[in-house]
Amino acid sequence: MIRYKLTLYIILMAISTGISGQTDFIPPDPPLLNLVTINELTGVIDLSWEISPSTDVAGYIIYYYYYDPQYQGGGYSAEIIDTVWGGATTFHSISRPFTSFRYEYYVVSAFDNSGRGAGKFSNALGTIFLQSAIDTCNNKIRLYWNNYRSEPDSLSNYSIFRSVGNSVFNEIAHNIRDTVFFYEDFENDLNYCFKIKANLESKKVSVSNKSCLLTKMQRPPYWINADYATVGEDNIINLSFSIDPLSEINSYRLERKTGNETSFKQIHQFLSATGSLLYTDAGADIGRVNYYRLAAINNCGIPVLCSNIASNIVLSVIQDKDEINLKWNGYREWNGGVGSYSLMMDTGEGYREAGTTFPADTLFNIKYSDIMYEVSGREVCFILKAYEGSNPYADPGTSLSQKLCIGVMEVITVPDTFTPDGNGINDFFYPVLSFTPENYHLLITDMRRRKIFESRNFMEKWDGSYNGGILPEGVYLWFLRAKAPSGNTISKTGTITLINNRK
Repeated sequence: MIRYKLTLYIILMAISTGISGQTDFIPPDPPLLNLVTINELTGVIDLSWEISPSTDVAGYIIYYYYYDPQYQGGGYSAEIIDTVWGGATTFHSISRPFTSFRYEYYVVSAFDNSGRGAGKFSNALGTIFLQSAIDTCNNKIRLYWNNYRSEPDSLSNYSIFRSVGNSVFNEIAHNIRDTVFFYEDFENDLNYCFKIKANLESKKVSVSNKSCLLTKMQRPPYWINADYATVGEDNIINLSFSIDPLSEINSYRLERKTGNETSFKQIHQFLSATGSLLYTDAGADIGRVNYYRLAAINNCGIPVLCSNIASNIVLSVIQDKDEINLKWNGYREWNGGVGSYSLMMDTGEGYREAGTTFPADTLFNIKYSDIMYEVSGREVCFILKAYEGSNPYADPGTSLSQKLCIGVMEVITVPDTFTPDGNGINDFFYPVLSFTPENYHLLITDMRRRKIFESRNFMEKWDGSYNGGILPEGVYLWFLRAKAPSGNTISKTGTITLINNRK
């Protein structure tokens, strides 16, 4: 049932005398309402209709048409809003502030000069009520609206328009057929306004209300920099991250994957972090490559940004006689890239730089014979140091590999002949040691055990003479005792043949 409230009887009072003294008992037919829209400039409601097919129309009455659940168990009510005079009128504007908070439907009836026809309603058309809400969890603005009832016209699609900071509205989406739209291309702390246009097959357009909101959200970091992953002196991986200081997020998740693992796993949660973070990963195997990243977590528990990856360097060595071949994985993934690598070596007196490489290099070769006289400890140790290039967010980082040591080669090589003839070739006799001895004693005698030469300096050489005199060619005995840096004492004895001595 439909209930309507006619409170404007005064409108028809002066029409009580019919034309030619006759009373018209046939009410006029209602018009066909073809468009309801919100005026983009004034905000009023514009209604347009086709004139009533009846010939004796004096004007039209515009009603607010709504469902009233309290009326006889539920029904539609029509409440008069305005009256329009003139049977040829097809357009009218009304001011309805409620359309900013709800959608409204309207109907129109025609009345004749006798006042009949009021309450015989046209089809109902309504406004589009647009609402907007920001989804801070997923960084989206949700737009949703009621479907435009387009009878007798047909709805083609919707277009969406946006204004930022009171700027001109621009179309951001078209050919939309749903009544929900998610907008993601927005910035924080700005005023955004939206409106919807229903595009009809007849080319008419119905415009919604304007829905505005301030995009006040928890500001995420624009950047997170993984400063370094480095192995400390305690053989534990130390991590450092720098965070955008303007970030309003203070919850971060540290994740790690090792070797060929395909996915990252959380290893720690920071609940009140700002500026920078330090972490020591005591559970990591420094003999394997570990990859780390830091994720910013918003108030909904959703990661919104991850740092670049940081990885430790694993150094390995293959020793083949005199060759020491060092190899490592390239550091990943500084924002400034790897600037260079430096190989640090400790032969017993502390670390020094043994060489540098280009960023793409992951191999380095050393001859043990080139360093053997520097060795004063029980082992030779290496550490690889990586240097970051220019970083746009923080100071360039450095990363150290784990310490890798090899045992000292305790090899003594003694020739069996020499020719002290002054030609510069094989003119001296001396044992070749692969280490620097802590104690050294070399004794040379003739076959009758007469002492010919003696030295406690492993760098001293015998020139084949005795007390400044030339010795004859022949075989001589030598005895050697040396204490290596490892503490081992090595004793050797043998013969040396002197040939082509000076004449």
